[in-house]
This record gives sequence, structure tokens and C-alpha cells, in this order.
Amino acid sequence: MRFFTHFGKYLLMLKAMFKRPENSKMYWKEFMHQCVEIGIGALPIVVIISLFLGAVTTVQTAYQLVTPLVPKSTIAQIVRDSMILELSPTVVSIVLAGVIGSKIASELGNMRTTEQIDALEIMGINTKTYLVLPKILGALLMIPALITISAALGIWGGRMAGQMSGILDNSIFDIGLRQNFSPYNVRFALSKAYTFAFIVSSVPAYYGYYVKGGALEIGRASTSAVVISCILILFADYILAALML
Repeated sequence: MRFFTHFGKYLLMLKAMFKRPENSKMYWKEFMHQCVEIGIGALPIVVIISLFLGAVTTVQTAYQLVTPLVPKSTIAQIVRDSMILELSPTVVSIVLAGVIGSKIASELGNMRTTEQIDALEIMGINTKTYLVLPKILGALLMIPALITISAALGIWGGRMAGQMSGILDNSIFDIGLRQNFSPYNVRFALSKAYTFAFIVSSVPAYYGYYVKGGALEIGRASTSAVVISCILILFADYILAALML
């Protein structure tokens, strides 16, 4: 029963976001602020994770391909498709759920407990549109861009790891990188990126917006938001794979 209560409040929150803004310039400024917070703030951790994901994928793939019947260029194909199809969209989104999701939930939760949201509503501002919508739109713009950067850096990290460890030369890696490439994989990855971006931004916003209590409840709401976001990301990952692949 609690599930349907939360799900109904979540849908009502999303519905209330799409009312006409009171001041377009104010909303645009908040949207750009969220783009900087989400995009630039999460970029360092995305870069580090992506490089090591690509490097580890290269080393482990080479360890498993012990037969001389399989050309070494196959390693590059596996690294490329693994980063584009699964590792960059899913792993990076789960990391961003912890980085961005907890920040959104704690920020809105703090505003709720200190009655800043109530003050904005008294001033006639639609707080759901002003506080939640820019965060979701900023995530929909920046998280797919971060996932695209992650895929490129992961492939480059795998290429560097192959060269530095002596597994395969860059020329062989580049040959495998161009073999049997399917543009549909990129479209599938972007579909996952936009879906995960909506989950990472909207679910923590719901938990933070409706938090009740004090600092202890804010921490619990942030934890719940991250856990639920990760579960929904994995569930959506399976659904999209079953429908689109």
C-alpha cells in the first residue's frame, strides 16, 4: 500500500512541474546552475571511473582470450561494445545516483526542514517547477553527455592499457575498434542514458521534497533515494535490453 502512496505522490509531483513559470529568466538561471552542478561537478569522478573501466576490461578480456585462434583485435571490439552498451551507461549512472542523487535529496530536504520551500510557496512560486524541474532538465542534458564522454574515455583507457601492458599494439586495437561497429549500439546507449538520467534526478527530488523531520530524516531520505534509484536503474536496464536488443 505504501508503494502506491509514494508512486501517486511521485506522479502528482511530476504533473505539477509543468505549470507555466512565473519568471522565465529566474528559471533559466536555475537551469544553468543545475547544469554546472551536475555536469562539471560530476566530471572528475566520471573521468577516473571510465579510464579504469576501459583498462580493466582490456586486461581481463586479454586474460580470457588465451587461444591463438581468436585475433587480438577482438579485444578492442569487446572493450568498445562493453563500454558503449553496458559499462558507461549503467555503471556511471549508478555512480551518479550516489553523487548527484544524494546531493539533490539532501538539498531539497534541507530546504523543506528549514521551511524555505514553505516561504517560496507563500510568495506565490510553484516550488515543484522552480526547484525540481531545472534539476531534471539539467540531468537530462548533462548525464547523457557525461555517459558519452565516459564511453570515449573508457575506450581510450583500454587502448592505453593494452599498449602499456604489452597486450596489443595501438594499431591492432584501432583495427578491432573499427570492425563490425553498429550505430544502433550508440542509439541504444543514449536511450539508456536519458532513462537513467530521469531516474537519477526525479527519484531523489521526490524523496528530498517530501522529507519530514530534521537532519536525521534528511540522511535517511538521501540513503533511500540512492538505493531506490540504483534498483530502478538496474530494473530499467533489463527492461530496455529486453525490448530493444
